[in-house]
Amino acid sequence: MLAETERLIISKFTLADAPFFLELINTPKFKKYVGDRNVKTVAQAEDRIKNGHLKNYEDLGYGFYKLLLKSENNIPIGTSGITQRDTLELPDIGFAMLPQYEGQGYGLESSKLILQLAKDVFKIPKIGAITSEHNTGSIKLIEKLGLTYEKRVKPFEDDAELMLFAKTLL
Repeated sequence: MLAETERLIISKFTLADAPFFLELINTPKFKKYVGDRNVKTVAQAEDRIKNGHLKNYEDLGYGFYKLLLKSENNIPIGTSGITQRDTLELPDIGFAMLPQYEGQGYGLESSKLILQLAKDVFKIPKIGAITSEHNTGSIKLIEKLGLTYEKRVKPFEDDAELMLFAKTLL
């Protein structure tokens, strides 16, 4: 366990989380707003965890974490965390929930704690967040976290223009 909130346990992904991760990244909203990662099997999900999350924990000291719901026997409901993309100057915070857990404040609750860890533990001086201008739910959450709009960026090969928000932490 990395940390916890009143309702959530935040912990590192393991290879055993591949079935949950596969489900999460293939939800309609994830595909629409984050993108289709072309992960269709548990083995591919394990590979993404190994070469993504686990590598980031080792190389950066942080990454994306699974969110476990205390009131439902610690079942995984989503993810929240920080990554450093080669195409962006700032590390960026992100979050995603399974559809049945959206709109209940879990993204905000977990992201507030992730921001605190970014400042106090990971010593990240400034953090960003990227999202589509059509993802109004994420924009509202990002703004509630105190990040402000800076500019438009094209961080991925699909050439989609995204909004970049940022906040100074240190």
